[in-house]
Formats: sequence, structure tokens, C-alpha cells
Amino acid sequence: MPVHDQKLVYAFAVALLATGVTMSAAQADDDDYGFESFLSEKRSHKYGGENRGKPLMPAQANAKFQKECSDCHIAYPPGLMPAESWRKVMAGLDKHFGTDASLYAQDNKEITDFLVNNASNRWSAPTAPLRISEAAWFKRKHDGHEINPEVWKNPKVNSPANCAACHPDAERGDFNEHRVKIPK
Repeated sequence: MPVHDQKLVYAFAVALLATGVTMSAAQADDDDYGFESFLSEKRSHKYGGENRGKPLMPAQANAKFQKECSDCHIAYPPGLMPAESWRKVMAGLDKHFGTDASLYAQDNKEITDFLVNNASNRWSAPTAPLRISEAAWFKRKHDGHEINPEVWKNPKVNSPANCAACHPDAERGDFNEHRVKIPK
């Protein structure tokens, strides 16, 4: 980062502290939420326009979403993908990654509406992946430089879809890299 931008970020941080503004650890997670990342994201179209916008679970949870989706895996925070991804996932529940997860039409609509209304608000890429693990931001965070490829072979992890294996607060949408615990 250029020195001028570093000074600007520092000045902004001092101003925030002086006014008593704070942010949670989840918001400060790696480089996804700070003013510095805001500047670099605007310059570089971070992750090719893909960015999880609001990964924390919404304050108003949807009980039907929570129950139906967590029967087989964690109920992934809607902010991890754009609205179009959630529409595609919900439209294909009859063949949901090798299983039939079909719902009654009313339940499907309610859950789809919840996911779409709480989807990532920072996604400008034309892509709409079906899997969170197909997103550019996910791949960057979990590539061979960050995560040893052997981790995925560990039976306690088993797949990139098993977020809770390494992220103890994944069900709450907290993926802070400082709290990652990779199983041995």
C-alpha cells in the first residue's frame, strides 16, 4: 500500500478511536472490513468483484431456514453469496449436491426470500456460483498458501463445505481467521 494511503488509514483509525467508534473482532477479520480494504477494494475490484458482504447471520433469523438447512450442514450465512446464487441453489433443491432436499413450495419461497434479502451486498462480479467454495474470495482465503491441501483430506474436515471443522463460530457467521482451529 502506498505511504500516502497508509497515512490516511492511520489518520482515519485515530479519528475513529478519538470518537469512541469501535468494531467487533468479526468485523475486523483479516482485511475484509477495514477502511484500508475499502480503499484497496475500490482500486482493485477485490476478488474479481466477488466479496462476501455481510457474513454474520442476520439479526432476524428465519427458523424455517435454520431448521431445513442445518439438518445436513450448517445453515450458511446468506451474506456469503449473492442473491442470484441463492436463487439458483433454491431452484435446484431436487438435486442439491447429490441429494434431494426438496421443500414444499411455500417453505421454499420463504427460505429463498430470506436468503435473497440477506445476500452479499458487495458482489459486483457477473458470476453466481452454486457453491461457496467456488467463489474467488473463498479460493483466495483457502488456497495452498493459506491452507495446506492435506487439511481437506483430514477426516475431521473432509471437505471445504465443512466450515465448522475449522471455524468454531461458523454457524453464527463468524469466520475470523484469528480463531481458526484446524483439527489435527
